[in-house]
Amino acid sequence: MLRYVYRLVVCLALQTACAGASAANFSFTGTFNQDDDVQLFRFAVGGPSFTTVTLQTLSYDGGVNAAGAIIPAGGFDPVISLFDAAGTLLDENDDGIGPDPFLQIALAAGNYVAALTETPNFAVGPNLSDGFQLAGTGNFTAPGGFVDVFGNQRDGHWALDILNVASAAVGIAAVPAPGTLWLMGAALLGFAAVTRPRAARIH
Repeated sequence: MLRYVYRLVVCLALQTACAGASAANFSFTGTFNQDDDVQLFRFAVGGPSFTTVTLQTLSYDGGVNAAGAIIPAGGFDPVISLFDAAGTLLDENDDGIGPDPFLQIALAAGNYVAALTETPNFAVGPNLSDGFQLAGTGNFTAPGGFVDVFGNQRDGHWALDILNVASAAVGIAAVPAPGTLWLMGAALLGFAAVTRPRAARIH
């Protein structure tokens, strides 16, 4: 009986650790084909209290992302729009340290959507379903696209970091933060050990 209780306690502890696994940083890169492209990202914030989340791009000025990859300068001038799980616009940023957006905000536990667009393709708001101001206009900066407000020719590559979140992914599906999967596996193994039927003892 004591062995059963011990295993159950270990299993519950692992499940709790899994649920409250440390937040992690996620880095994404890609390329727009034309100015009015929109790239969505879904991420989750763990609880129970508010968490300071950072969303930043590096593709305009270049730099080193959270994954340690060198991001070259030369990308378009980006905008980050942030929505909650219901699609309500929470915040928007098109300039942080230089033209690359830097959005830092305290968020409650839950699911969120970030949208990456090119300036001045801002969210129409107040909902994600309302779309973006320049949707359907193609290359709105110039015939070849990706010209900034200073008249400089840029290109379509982008890089976005989403920092201090529980999970993040391009598009709809989210992936667990590093370290979460092995905790889930350990919890399942512990549960299996508790519930595994014992062989009948021969007296």
